[in-house]
Amino acid sequence: MCCLSYFYGYWLLFRNESTLVVTHSIKLIIQEEQPVKKLIYCVGALLLLAAFTGITHQSQWRGPNRDGIYPETKLLKTWPAEGPKMLWSYEGLGTGQGSVAVSDGKVFVTGIPDTLNSQGFLFAFDAEGKLLWKKNYGKDWTGIFPGARSTPTVVDDLIYIESGNGSVHCLKTKDGEQVWSADFFKYFEADSVQFGFSESLLVDGDKLYCTPGGKTNNVVALNRFTGKKIWASPGYKEKATYSSPILINHNGTPLLVNLTSSSIIGLNANTGEMYWRIHQFQDNKIHANTPVYFDGKLLVSSASRKDSSGLVMLQLSPNGKKAEIAWRNKEFINLMGGFILKDGLVYGGAYLQPKWFCIDTKTGQTKYIAKELGGGPVIYADGLFYCYAEKDGEMALVSANQEQFTVISKFKVPLGTAQHWAHPVIADGKLYIRHNEALMVYDIKN
Repeated sequence: MCCLSYFYGYWLLFRNESTLVVTHSIKLIIQEEQPVKKLIYCVGALLLLAAFTGITHQSQWRGPNRDGIYPETKLLKTWPAEGPKMLWSYEGLGTGQGSVAVSDGKVFVTGIPDTLNSQGFLFAFDAEGKLLWKKNYGKDWTGIFPGARSTPTVVDDLIYIESGNGSVHCLKTKDGEQVWSADFFKYFEADSVQFGFSESLLVDGDKLYCTPGGKTNNVVALNRFTGKKIWASPGYKEKATYSSPILINHNGTPLLVNLTSSSIIGLNANTGEMYWRIHQFQDNKIHANTPVYFDGKLLVSSASRKDSSGLVMLQLSPNGKKAEIAWRNKEFINLMGGFILKDGLVYGGAYLQPKWFCIDTKTGQTKYIAKELGGGPVIYADGLFYCYAEKDGEMALVSANQEQFTVISKFKVPLGTAQHWAHPVIADGKLYIRHNEALMVYDIKN
């Protein structure tokens, strides 16, 4: 009876709390001193976790924590001059800047094969590059800088994408059949954005978070299985911008953090109540980088030298309901390449310039600027940085620390046209590079 009561208590916890809290609870179970009880409790808790959270496979924008850091190990420490071995490629995606999602042996990516009819497609490949299916999900962005923007979010057998035209779609991973969709303009009275909606959707438990940018429905939480609205927040009533939200658990406070056209905002993730807003100015209201959370702090980067932009670090209050600026670095002009936080240092490239910055998070001061490689998207895995120069299309393997930035190997991406804006992805020992209509997959396993 004692064990049943114990498991029932954890069932309630799993049903109602986030994965972060669940993980912490499992750690508490492991502290049980009696080995047999420890084993029983852990097995039971894990089974309940799988049953009641319903999430066993997930893939999303910029890795498991949306911070550009991938948990892959045993990867190559150097590449041949022509680059690592290309396992397969596909050149029929059409225009797009979204990254791939890799989940349960499948690769998903969006594109617009024919910009004249504006139809967006979701493509699904197997691990060897065989096209399993492609599904039309409706019109996507063919305005300024045309292309499908959203990186798919995959949770078990469902996949979530956001159209540049302002709609959210839930499709089945098996065949692309649509489960539900929601139009930002029809349901949330959204305002249009200049370069098309570019958010990569965030899922936690049964909630899907997105930012339509309407005056009343500025940020919303939807039931991810039905598309029905759970809550809507007016936020700061600004238009959406081009960033993707993060969900954090700050001392027990669930916070949803994102940017709108001129603001960084922090909301209660359970209710949508807005706790705080920090002004973040950018001339054309482009904020395309995802915030990064660490040790009660937030890092946000925008491409402007204005007094209220650049790279900014926010300090959260103990309960997360207030935020204040700790420092700003106006040298770091990073439009949408992202950055990596590692060992108290920020590493990232400048927009369309051969500059890679190393910045101290304690002071906000630039430690050095390396000029060996063009700036662009960056990710990290197994002790090394993967830097993708957006102007000339070079893919580089880099070692960096507080003293120096060293290019170990690099090669020119051979396929695709137009901008090199899609962020690379690492999964299952493979490096995925999307260059507009082309997808290239490289073997980087050691």
